[in-house]
Amino acid sequence: MIRTTGVVLFAALLGGTGNLSGAELKLFGSIQGQVRNGAGVGQMGASVFLMNRYERIVQRVLTAPDGHFRFDALTPDNYSVRVSLSSFVPAMRSNIPVRAGFESFLNIQLATLFSSIELVYSNPTQTGLLSDDWKWTLRSSTATRPVLRFSPNDPWLNGGATPAPSSSPLAATSGLVRVSAGDQGLSSSLGSEADLGTAFALATSLFGSNVVKFSGNFGYAPGTNTPTTGFRTSYSRHNDSASAPNVELTVRQAAMRQRAGQGFFSGQGATPTLRTMSVKVSEKTTITDAISLEYGAVLESVVFIEHLNLFSPFARMTYDLGRIGQIEAGFSSGAPALDLIAHNRDDGGQEQLLGLAMFPRVSLNNGRARVQRNETFELGYRRAAGSRTYAASVYQDFIRDAAVTFDSVNNDFGDGDRLPDLASRSSIFNMGNYKTIGYSGSVTQNFHSNWNATVMAGATGMMSPGVSSLETNLGSELRHSMRPVRKAWASARVMGQMPASGTRLTASYVWTPDGTLGPTHAYLTQTNTPQLGLNFQVHQPIPAVSGIPGRLEMNAELRNLLAQGYVPIASADGSMLLLIQFPRSFRGGVSFIF
Repeated sequence: MIRTTGVVLFAALLGGTGNLSGAELKLFGSIQGQVRNGAGVGQMGASVFLMNRYERIVQRVLTAPDGHFRFDALTPDNYSVRVSLSSFVPAMRSNIPVRAGFESFLNIQLATLFSSIELVYSNPTQTGLLSDDWKWTLRSSTATRPVLRFSPNDPWLNGGATPAPSSSPLAATSGLVRVSAGDQGLSSSLGSEADLGTAFALATSLFGSNVVKFSGNFGYAPGTNTPTTGFRTSYSRHNDSASAPNVELTVRQAAMRQRAGQGFFSGQGATPTLRTMSVKVSEKTTITDAISLEYGAVLESVVFIEHLNLFSPFARMTYDLGRIGQIEAGFSSGAPALDLIAHNRDDGGQEQLLGLAMFPRVSLNNGRARVQRNETFELGYRRAAGSRTYAASVYQDFIRDAAVTFDSVNNDFGDGDRLPDLASRSSIFNMGNYKTIGYSGSVTQNFHSNWNATVMAGATGMMSPGVSSLETNLGSELRHSMRPVRKAWASARVMGQMPASGTRLTASYVWTPDGTLGPTHAYLTQTNTPQLGLNFQVHQPIPAVSGIPGRLEMNAELRNLLAQGYVPIASADGSMLLLIQFPRSFRGGVSFIF
């Protein structure tokens, strides 16, 4: 029997390899995978580095348009893979086994907060030493049939290879804990970002393709007995063969501050608390090979003096024209479409936490609570040509109950129309409704070592007071004096990472004419949403401490350092009012990422 088995196997080796080249003898292994973003879209041009057990780079490839990559002819050993792409946190995984005749597949998800690499499977390659004819011959042989009873997926045959993802329900768990300090909050065109205080986020993968995220923040508002908190739970599924919606539940709470000498809520007892609860459902689907659609809706309940229910749909269609570029059409109504905007933003990996603390812009109009709602239509075009990317867009905004920050030493001004601001020590004023049409164009130049610079310019409608002084202290007079004007603006931005220290730096400047409030448009099709004035964001990794997993990072954010967009206007008693589009602010903190 032994002699017969040996003859059969020797004949299989000769017959099965007669038409195979030396590289196909399966004396080596391979690694392949796909790089995708948080929405499951393949990322082209990501740098994938393969390192040996001594952390030396042995190969480097760029991902294909669908995000796939492959390393062939690898000597059996343990390897490490590192993936980097501009605007994402790098991902790395060590101890990836490579065995002769086996192929390992990596599922890589890049994000601005959590990036992960998951070893999905390690299976034999499709072709081997034995041809299909010899496999059937061996199966029919009584001498060799007992040997073939072993399954190809048995750990004994695989030498301890990683099992299928279904055998491990929890995988690729990562998280972040951040402690911040500085000003009470930040203001932007998206809403009011209350002080995060201490924030945390946790993400885990369930059975490979299901992702569950839980995040929250909690702080204590000064001058009130109510904490500022927010919690969010989201579920998403990334599967190439089926499309599943992303579901997200968010609850927030913040108390309005009461400044000395100001009676915003006279006769109402305790200062009211702003509470929100929202449910969001979103999905991305591919209509054709060139057309994709992102869409969803947010149902939000806002409780503040009154109970308001808001419905906010959004959608964006992308038409990929290949080398010519791509055209995008976006629409949003109601609350800002953070799914479309945050996907474009680069804020050092904190957009998930910022979105968690993003409260709607609530203001008062004749003593009644109102929430700012934006209706946006936008058409954009983008084309990459070598190391440069050209982009242009045209849009229309219709803003209802527009809210602007204002500061005044006259505490009696606008009584019944002013509201404490969550994000600053000033107040919020309702400017009413207005419509604007704008356009913009930009050029982004990529440099070596993940540095790039963007120049952007355009024109849009901005708000400007039609008078230099007011005759009364009524908020209605100030509201009626505001006029939309069309003005040009320009911006420049530089961002990148220093190779030696790992410092990620973003510096931007937006110029607008004096005496105007704007621009306030949040782009749905562009990768850069300019913030007024001079702004800096710094993220500095801290050297790892032995025995502590994860990494530490210091971060700082400075907005509108030159106090641009501060429009003065005299009140009836001669005191000065300041209308502020984006208040100057500072925030810094330490993050622990694991």
